Amino acid sequence: MKSKCFEPIARADACVLILGSLPGKLSLERNEYYAQPYNAFWRIMGELVGASRDLPYQERLDVLRQHRIAVWEVCAAGFRAGSLDSAIELSTVRANNFGAFLRAHPGIKLICFNGRKAEEIFRRKVRQVPRAVFERLRYASLPSTSAAHAGMPFAQKLALWRKALSGTAALRPVGIAGIAKPSAETETQSFAVGS
Repeated sequence: MKSKCFEPIARADACVLILGSLPGKLSLERNEYYAQPYNAFWRIMGELVGASRDLPYQERLDVLRQHRIAVWEVCAAGFRAGSLDSAIELSTVRANNFGAFLRAHPGIKLICFNGRKAEEIFRRKVRQVPRAVFERLRYASLPSTSAAHAGMPFAQKLALWRKALSGTAALRPVGIAGIAKPSAETETQSFAVGS
């Protein structure tokens, strides 16, 4: 089945971009990011910024925007049987235009990958053009919030997500200007994309 991603969730002043791979079947049916009830994304966002699944979907998006968190997918489109990331056919993937997105959101300094597959596809399919836009970025690889990644307890996932986002303005109260530097303890990396 060919899948297409949704429009990004983002305000112009976003400072963090969280990237998944491609929406799953239930997300596509509901036209919502992370619609699968067993996916821990909204539970984690509830703990970190108050965007829990208890809120109506549009309110959750508003909370993320208020905390300067953007959400998108690496893949603009691609073929996948079912909803597992492992079923994404890499040869069919068309990546989103991150050059244009990052130029429109110059405050983004950190990209967090929601799982290894999102990072892998980003490395293999995203062109770093224009170069200067990508040179300002740091990257954090985080455990997938997918229910398929059940080998890691929720508390451990939450701790790793909290650690990655704690050095950014995203977890600060709404209304505080400026972008804090990621803490020295946050495991981030830089890498060449498209190699």
